[in-house]
Amino acid sequence: MDLSTLRNRERLRQRNEPYWHKLTTGQYLGFRPGRGSWVARIYNRDTQTNVFHTLGDFADLPASARFDAARREALAFGEHINGGGNNRPITVREACERYAEGERDVQARFALHIYSDPIAKIELQRLTRTQVKAWRERLEKTPARVTRSKVGEQVTRPRSPATVNREMTALRAALNAALEDGYVQNALAWKEPLKAMKADGRRNLYLDRNQRRSLLEHISDEARPFVTALCLLPVRPGALAALRVADFDHRRNELTIPHDKAGAGRRIVVSENVAALLKQQSRSKLPSAPLFSCANGRPWDKATWRAPIKDALAAAKLPEGTNAITLRHSTITDLVIGGLDLFTVALIAGTSIVMIEKHYGHLQKKRAADALAGLAL
Repeated sequence: MDLSTLRNRERLRQRNEPYWHKLTTGQYLGFRPGRGSWVARIYNRDTQTNVFHTLGDFADLPASARFDAARREALAFGEHINGGGNNRPITVREACERYAEGERDVQARFALHIYSDPIAKIELQRLTRTQVKAWRERLEKTPARVTRSKVGEQVTRPRSPATVNREMTALRAALNAALEDGYVQNALAWKEPLKAMKADGRRNLYLDRNQRRSLLEHISDEARPFVTALCLLPVRPGALAALRVADFDHRRNELTIPHDKAGAGRRIVVSENVAALLKQQSRSKLPSAPLFSCANGRPWDKATWRAPIKDALAAAKLPEGTNAITLRHSTITDLVIGGLDLFTVALIAGTSIVMIEKHYGHLQKKRAADALAGLAL
């Protein structure tokens, strides 16, 4: 049946079964009069069954343009299914939950900015650029909390481009994972709206070795091994907290970072003092146990490491605003000042050489200037 003209569709009698318009071999576009809704029917060559997919009514378009829009979506869905795509519709929230499984820090991020937002209920197949852009705009307008305690006066500040980028990175990773698993045809809905904002500000807070020693002297016994590792390795706090005993090869003094924002799966040959710390933390633990754990046996996360670090910083009278990320920045700074080439620094730190050059290249330039000064006769 020809459903391409508005006149033909208006003549149809109402019924439960859609009227079908053949698109290509095995692909049909259905229309239900009365409700004005469209549905795709695709013959899946692998399972040798028909797959149905509701397309909606396209009520935001003129009636004369709805057939073409429905046809495009039906053909795209056919390519998706016959290319091995998944037929089960999932929402943005489900995609995020699948991605964040077992990652407490990512789960907390999504709980704060995704699950309570209207975007969470949207089916991934129906997600549009406009909806993703609207979520981003809401995120940018949401103040970042300075006060972490739920008791007392809450202090906030405008959300910086860097914090917006972190939230967008997590959502983008979850949506890309759903794309790889075949739950959506392409990344057009989020590719442009979730592009990173320009955030050129360098991290200015730096703790020298004496300040880091003072921090460790004032830290609680429970948190000392974890914070010591933060002071000795340029690894993101969340990646360090996610380490398992099996990730450390004590025979080779080699540490594998399986979960990280970037550089996941990288291996680091650690120094003897770091190896001693890791061996001590591995003792009498199963391979699947957290390498660094709280007194209750659970791995560290942002909610548990923040308080002991904050208390130790105050007791040691260290600069206000210092946090776990400052320790990573400090170790990277020392590696660059120490003369390690930027490519190797980027490899160890699990980031790109572009980012290392951007945030730490000025340190190498100073070393070069000092070296040139040493050539004076």
